[in-house]
Amino acid sequence: MNHLLRIGTLVGGGDAVRVIPQIAPHGFESYSLTFWQTTGSTDLVETAKRVRELSDEFGFIISTVGIFGNPLTGAGDNADTLASWERLIDHAHLFGTDIVSGFTGRLTGESIDSSIPRYAEVFGELGRRAADKGVRIAFENCDMGGTWESGDWNIAHNPTAWEMMFTAIPSDNIGLQWEPCHQMVSLIDPIPQLRKWVNKVFHVHGKDATIAWDIVKEHGIHGPKPFVWHRTPGFGDTNWTDIITILRQAGYQGTIDIEGWHDPVYRDELEMTGQVHALNYLKQCRGGQIVPNPK
Repeated sequence: MNHLLRIGTLVGGGDAVRVIPQIAPHGFESYSLTFWQTTGSTDLVETAKRVRELSDEFGFIISTVGIFGNPLTGAGDNADTLASWERLIDHAHLFGTDIVSGFTGRLTGESIDSSIPRYAEVFGELGRRAADKGVRIAFENCDMGGTWESGDWNIAHNPTAWEMMFTAIPSDNIGLQWEPCHQMVSLIDPIPQLRKWVNKVFHVHGKDATIAWDIVKEHGIHGPKPFVWHRTPGFGDTNWTDIITILRQAGYQGTIDIEGWHDPVYRDELEMTGQVHALNYLKQCRGGQIVPNPK
């Protein structure tokens, strides 16, 4: 099925067994399971068993399991984040995936430069743990409101930071969980960026953005008016046919999983309407359903 380039969506790891049977009939082909700051009370062995049973029933795959918190400090609600990374690395194979994703974390309130040594220490060890188990680590490119100078969550939101990260830990099993949206929020053109970095992209989030260039040109990016909105694919500015072409030309073997719950219009009672539109839109961008050649 690698030639298919599956299109799926994100589901909370603790809710996967409840949610997947409700949305699988819409035609999602993969699921990225996510946890916020901790895997908490979720029994990963039992959840994996039940998800694999659902996989047999509906024909999907689990593309990634992820933990989104700050493993570099372990402060406050992030106290279990580092242990959750270890847990997911150890249990990923039970879900049938070889990718664990999340934020790098950062030293709270400090610059990306200041955070690199601690990043190298923590993920040098996690990277070795993952490599021993045949697992890859993929960092989401979300700034979480941070800048180069300061932030709370993640350093992996800028290509200069990627160069520093991959120099600090030059491991083949450490890469990116990429999406165009987070780059567009910084007014970066995602298409040439993807072409340059595609070999480090292990997983793709299906999330787009709309940039209001008229507002940028009149009010700038620090005025009172919003100038960019996160969008569900099919409603934003990005040419997803180009993205899929670049991925396929590079031999990408992963999935595109829609990250919903952000669109300013297709949300609340329209959430799944927007996600299913995105699902069908992205399937068309990959060329539709696979059609066999004549023999």
